[in-house]
Amino acid sequence: MDDESKQVLAYLTEIEEAAEDVLSTKQQIVDLDTKRNRNREALNALRNQMSDSDQEQLDKEINNLRKELKDKVGHLNNLQGKPDLRGYSLTPLSSDEVTAINSILK
Repeated sequence: MDDESKQVLAYLTEIEEAAEDVLSTKQQIVDLDTKRNRNREALNALRNQMSDSDQEQLDKEINNLRKELKDKVGHLNNLQGKPDLRGYSLTPLSSDEVTAINSILK
């Protein structure tokens, strides 16, 4: 091989290596982007799951405190010699009860 052929071969080899480097980097970007998207989806799912369970726990705690509050207000009224509050121990209708009432009224 003469010098000119060696230079052309070296040039083409350098171009091939640079092209492979570009393609490899692009593939890494695609792979990392796919991984990032899956990670984002997993984090959102965890956040939603945690939010739902946190919300349920908060609802339970609030309902328990409301029940305790009714008992405490009744106890306070008894200590002060006041009559029990009328209607204070009422509980809201459940969604099933509301649905039943609505179906009867229609």
